[in-house]
Order: sequence, then structure tokens, then C-alpha cells
Amino acid sequence: MKFAVIEFPGSNCDHDAYHATKHVLGQEAEFIWHKDTDLAGADVVILPGGFSYGDYLRTGAIARFSPVMTRVREFADAGGPVIGICNGFQVLLEAGLLEGALLRNRRLKFLCQHVHVRVEQTDTPFTCGGAEGQVLKLPIAHGEGNYHAGPETIAALEANRQVIFRYCSPDGVTTEAANPNGSHASIAGVCNAGRNVVGLMPHPERACESALGSVDGLVVLESVVSALAAKGAA
Repeated sequence: MKFAVIEFPGSNCDHDAYHATKHVLGQEAEFIWHKDTDLAGADVVILPGGFSYGDYLRTGAIARFSPVMTRVREFADAGGPVIGICNGFQVLLEAGLLEGALLRNRRLKFLCQHVHVRVEQTDTPFTCGGAEGQVLKLPIAHGEGNYHAGPETIAALEANRQVIFRYCSPDGVTTEAANPNGSHASIAGVCNAGRNVVGLMPHPERACESALGSVDGLVVLESVVSALAAKGAA
């Protein structure tokens, strides 16, 4: 199985994603430069965290025009699994592959800490290995992670079960104190209507080894390996 890790100018979590997929999961992985127009036969696409194009204009606003994003969109439209992590989530929103927007954190401070998120849905390729209600300990590192959307969009996301991660307490309760950035309804991650494109602010690739303080990120990354293996065996 092959992972494509998209590199934009300013990406800084690309090597974390590469390490997690290649050296921890033992899968094939390849860096794909933002000017490339081919995904090199990838089975999964990762848009990593960082500060693409220096976050000029808005986070992800310039990266969405990169040549590679045309191919990412085609891959997603064909049902390929795509995950955007932190800045990658912001890029997917700007590109219209996911709905909503990410605003400045409510206290206007950059946050770098571990948080807890609750798995809300398990019928996406990135959550199928988890359990509904399972609590994951994952790190965040962002200044614009405050998820926002209009009332109609939020209602549609909830009705279609597209909210797949929520910030919560260690025992799985959504509280104001457990919501680090002010995201509406404690939303930490969403998927598209086709359920193959996922975006989340926490970093699963930085929680794949015990030395990092958590291995809960493996739930996310091992899920897509299992999902594609099951699909290939079907």
C-alpha cells in the first residue's frame, strides 16, 4: 500500500507523516511536491500540517491553487481516501473538498498541547478501526483551529453523520473546558458526503509511538490500511 505525502512550501509535518506511514506502519510512502501533477500510484493521500505558503491571505488559501490539488481532487472524486491534518485540513476546506472554515483560536493564541477527541463515526476509511465513543489522546499545534460553519451547514453535517471527531474530556464528555480552540459543537474533524475525505486538526501522525506520549494516532492511520486491505480482498 502506498501513501502520497503532499509537500507544500512551508509544510513542516510532512516528514512526521512519512515516518509514521513508512517506518511505523511499514507501508510504502512517497513525497509529492506541490508542483507535481501525478500522485505516483498512491492508494492514500495525506495533506500534512505546517504553514503552506506561509499562511499568506488565509491558512490554506494559496495551497489550494497548487497544481497537485487538481489531481488530489480527481483522486477524491474517484473515491480515493484523502486525509488533511491541521494545515492539510485547512487546505481541504479552502479547496471545497470539505465544508466549513477554520478561524483563529478563541483566545487568539497558538496552542501546542495534547487533547482528547472522541470518535463519533466508524464508517470512514480513517476511523473504521476504532470504536464509536472511543477517546483518543492526540497532540494539537495550531493558531487557526476554531471550526466554524453556518447553522444550515452544521445541521447538515450532524444529520449526515459527517462530524467524526469531537474534542472531549479524558472520559469522553464534551465540555467547554475540553474544547481547546472554541470550535462549534466541539468539532475536531469532519468528512465529506462520500466519507472518503477526512480533515482533522489534531495530529495522529505525531501519536504513533509511545515515546511521543501516545499511540492513539495509530487508530486513524491503521484504519485506512485495514480498509484498503479489506477492499482489495473483497
